[in-house]
Amino acid sequence: MPQLEEDFASPRTNTFLLGHEAEEQQFLSAWRNNSLHNSWLISGIEGIGKATFAYRLARFLLSADEKEKSKYKTLDVSPDNPALRLIANNAHPDFKVIERDYTETDKKKVLKAIKDGDALSENELQGLKKSAFIRVDDVRLIHEFLSKKAGGDNWRVVLIDSVDDMNKAAANALLKVLEEPPYKTLMLLISHNPNKLLPTIRSRCAKINFAPLEPVQVATLLRRYRPELSEKDVKNLADISSGSIGKAIAYADNQALDIYEKLHSLVNAGARFSVSDLQEFCSKAASGDDIYALTKELLLKFLSEEIKKMHNIEALSESWDESTAVFAETDALNMDKSQALMKIIVNLIKRM
Repeated sequence: MPQLEEDFASPRTNTFLLGHEAEEQQFLSAWRNNSLHNSWLISGIEGIGKATFAYRLARFLLSADEKEKSKYKTLDVSPDNPALRLIANNAHPDFKVIERDYTETDKKKVLKAIKDGDALSENELQGLKKSAFIRVDDVRLIHEFLSKKAGGDNWRVVLIDSVDDMNKAAANALLKVLEEPPYKTLMLLISHNPNKLLPTIRSRCAKINFAPLEPVQVATLLRRYRPELSEKDVKNLADISSGSIGKAIAYADNQALDIYEKLHSLVNAGARFSVSDLQEFCSKAASGDDIYALTKELLLKFLSEEIKKMHNIEALSESWDESTAVFAETDALNMDKSQALMKIIVNLIKRM
């Protein structure tokens, strides 16, 4: 049977993980020693492989032979293993994923497409909107899932991606599951910001904390998933992605380097900067919500990197405070985004 194509955008099918070997051994050791906790909180910044790791755990646990634990040195699963295929197709009877569902309107579109046998196009799928939260009704699906017996003496695995998305009612409902987990049930909770979770949720979980990837690891993954990139772009993307391959991929797919390099050029021109170039840059950056959000992120990234160089720290720290305040006010009051960017960049140029 051919191996599944690895798709970075889909942890469900991506079998390759880089940079988290210690965390893998932490889980594997607990399993070998019969000390596997029922609930695991997998935390770290976005885009560093937490979901890929969680699916890796699920594949392993639902396929490993518990009578021969000593033979397993990694969590690798053979591409021929039925559990791998079933999980990839969201069809494994002992595996449940909880995530934000589609809004009611878009859910009807999906159900109608299924009923009519008319698959939605890639563009249509990308255009579907999801709810702002994981709701209590979504968590109740866990109770329904766990009320059914697993096949044989198998484990059942529940993956919540991410637990940060739960509203208060959903979080309280989850607590009831964590307080009395059924026999051979593994709960995998992904969190990008565990400090915002209920302390009672954190206290009931074993913890795996993912550190950001090293630039060399991000570069390796970029070569794997975006082989068309030049070595120069790979290096530059790895340098500005804060140790997140997810962020690096998003930057690559949205021409972030062009924005970053243009911003760098404007600021470093100092008093000789071109007003027309600045106006053109800000106008383009304010032309849509996505490019504006990306430009905001990159501008703050630029400031952060300059502060790390330990030059003009006091002036640049003032620019940081001023920039975040202007962005917050602009978003809150729906002010002119182009003017906001221009104000921030001009003031930054004066302080550089």
